Formats: sequence, structure tokens, C-alpha cells
Amino acid sequence: MDTTTATLIATGLIFVLMLLGTPVFAALGLAGVAGIVMVEDFGFVLNRLKSFSYAQSASYLLTVIPLFILMGAFAHHAGVGARLFNVARKWVGHFPGGLAMSSVLTCAGFAATSGSSVATAATVGAVAIPEMKRAGYDPRLSAGAVAAGGVLGVLIPPSVLLIFYAALTEVSAGKMLVAGVLPGLLSTLVFVVGIWVVAASGRVGAAPLPRHGWGERLASLKDGWQVAMLFVIVLGGIYLGIVTATEAAAVGALAALIMLLCAAQARGALRGKLYESFRNAITTTVMILFTMLGAGIFSFFLSLVQVPQQIAELIVASDVPPTLIVILLLLAYVPMGMFLDAFSMLVITLPIMFPTIVSLGFDPIWFGILAVKMCEIGLITPPVGLNVFVIAGIDRSTPLTKIFQGAWWFVIMEFVATAILFAFPIIVTILPEMMLGK
Repeated sequence: MDTTTATLIATGLIFVLMLLGTPVFAALGLAGVAGIVMVEDFGFVLNRLKSFSYAQSASYLLTVIPLFILMGAFAHHAGVGARLFNVARKWVGHFPGGLAMSSVLTCAGFAATSGSSVATAATVGAVAIPEMKRAGYDPRLSAGAVAAGGVLGVLIPPSVLLIFYAALTEVSAGKMLVAGVLPGLLSTLVFVVGIWVVAASGRVGAAPLPRHGWGERLASLKDGWQVAMLFVIVLGGIYLGIVTATEAAAVGALAALIMLLCAAQARGALRGKLYESFRNAITTTVMILFTMLGAGIFSFFLSLVQVPQQIAELIVASDVPPTLIVILLLLAYVPMGMFLDAFSMLVITLPIMFPTIVSLGFDPIWFGILAVKMCEIGLITPPVGLNVFVIAGIDRSTPLTKIFQGAWWFVIMEFVATAILFAFPIIVTILPEMMLGK
């Protein structure tokens, strides 16, 4: 069959299967198999797939994924989220929308212990949303702030998505993690300023809390020592070249486990928390790997029919300015994010986009951060905004439509932060360039 026709049929099959309720990884995998059969034969598919799962997943770097997830789970059960929210509330609670700001700052802090946006949103949401309800906050702002703050979990290291990008593109995992620090802080600042603008406008109910004295604020910082320690262990070790990304993940998981053991009050409760932590790490890792396998099969089909190479050559040979090309590639993530998860988007798009970015002379680490930022937007946009559904499960009294309405304010803020990173690449590249460990 003609390769163009096969590509169109296989791509259409993905959406048909998803409409029928097929899991995303299965839809991608089946569509990829169908495409390969159309251009080769079934025997070729069987020969390739017999070792495909091993070849895709047998990577030493991928061991970072369960370790970072485990570290976040241990930190969650050690009560890190609740302590961070208490610290943030004392520092910014007196501003208009102060509790929403506290939620975002807590998300940023917890993101430094966990590589998952869902875990960040769920952990902070369970603590912050009841507090904002008691303070009479507009549910759109309270739910939207936590859903959007959760996306910082895939940008602020240790980020599973940044590791995933590094594994797919073979760039330095350590540099990718370090590159996420300043963009993560910038995104947090944009969210905080955006909340102040929304709250100060009077459009939503977000009354400030009584101001705490400087003594009380400074005294509260002691509750943030766990996050500071994990951040220094993981990012400090990588930045100084003391440990690799995988070794840092292992040491960080061990440190978080010790924190959990020290925080546990009863043996029975500890056993349950350990079980939940290990179970969460296993199920999340399996989900990520299955998504990688399914999307990898479809990506192999695209490579087989030379789609990435043809598109890259066509773009490079065109008269379109390179900057505009990057903008168009990034904007392609917006509609995709409405239907696919971040891991699927990266596996599908990077075989096409990455060769183009490299051939145009752009920094692959800079593009990786921008791509992750665009994936963040997909986590809070309808109809499949995963973080929004997580918050809907926590805040059952707020309709899903209202949560999406609140999240739209933060979608605009995300575009603002991404535009700043696009205009000033040095924000992304300065720390990786200064690393002692390569």
C-alpha cells in the first residue's frame, strides 16, 4: 500500500479506537501494528515485536522513573505537603488570593520531592482545598490553582517527564533535570502574580488572611527542611557531578524513606503507608512503560515509512523562518494535549520534531523544556485534563465545568511563562552550561 495512505489510515485508527474506549497505549500500539502490516506484512510485524518491549524498556536510565515516584510517595506519607502549606500560608496568606498562592507555592515545593503532576495535585489538593473552602474562596480559583499548580510536578526536578524526554532523545538526563529549575521557578512566579491579579480584580471571592509577624514566618521555615534536604541531595549531587541522575534518584528515595520512618507514629500505619508507596510506584511505572511501548510501536511505523525524515527535510528546505517553525511545532501540542497524555505526545512527536530542531541548530535541552511546558497545558485543558479530574475527585462539591473554568486562567499564565522562556533561552540553558558534572 502507498505509504501516505497507510499513514492516514493508521492515524485515523488511533482516534477511532479511542472513541470506542480503547486505552491510549493500546490504541497507539494497534494503530502502529496495522500501519506496519499495510506497508510490510504480518510476519515482519511479529519478527520486530518479539523483542520490541525489551529493546524499548531495557534502559538503565529508566530506573530513575520508579525511584523518583517512590521518593514522592514516601515524602507524601511523611506529611511533607501539609507542612509546606502551613509555611506558605504564613508567608503569603495575607495577600489577596493568598491561600491560592500558598497552594501553588506548596505544589512547587512538593514538586521538588516528586516527579509526578498527578501526585503533586492530589497531595496538595487534599490539604489546601478544604482550607480555601473554609475561607470562602471561589471554588473556581481554589480548584483551578491546585490543578494548575500540580503541573509544576513535571517541570521542577526531579521530573519523570524530563527524564523521559532525555531517554527518548539521548540528551543528558542530568542537564535536563537541572534545566528545569529556573523555568519551574519562573512558572511559579507567573502563577502567583496571576492569582494576585485575578483576586485583586474582585471577580472572585479570595479574602486575605490576617498577617503573620516576621518572627512567626521565620520560625515556620523549619517545617520545610525535608524538601530542602531532598532538593540538595538530588539536584545538588547532579549539579556538582557527585552522582548521576540514577544514583541521585536512589539516594533521594532512601532519604525520603528515612523521613517516613521517622514520621510514622504506629507500626500498623507505617506498614500501610509503605504498601501504598510501593503500589503507587509500581502502577505508575507500569502505566508509563506501557504508554511508551504503545506509542513506540506507532513511532516505529512512522520511522518505517520515513515520515519524520521527510517532514524534517521539507521544513529545513522551506523558506519559513526557523523561529516560526519552532512556534508551530510547539503549538501542535495544544490540540494533542486535549486527547493524549504527555508521555504519548512526546513519543509520537519527538521522532518528527527532534531531528528538525537539531537540523535547524536549536538547543535540544531548550526545546525539551518548552515541549514539557506545552505538555503541562494539556494536563489542565478539556476534555482530558488529567489534573482537573484529580481535583474533581477530591473536591466533589465543585462541578467539573467550574474547575475547568478556573484552570483557563492558568492556561493563559502558562502561555505567558512559555513565551518568556522562548524569548530568553538563557533562562533554560544557563544552569546546564555551568554544571560540573556532564
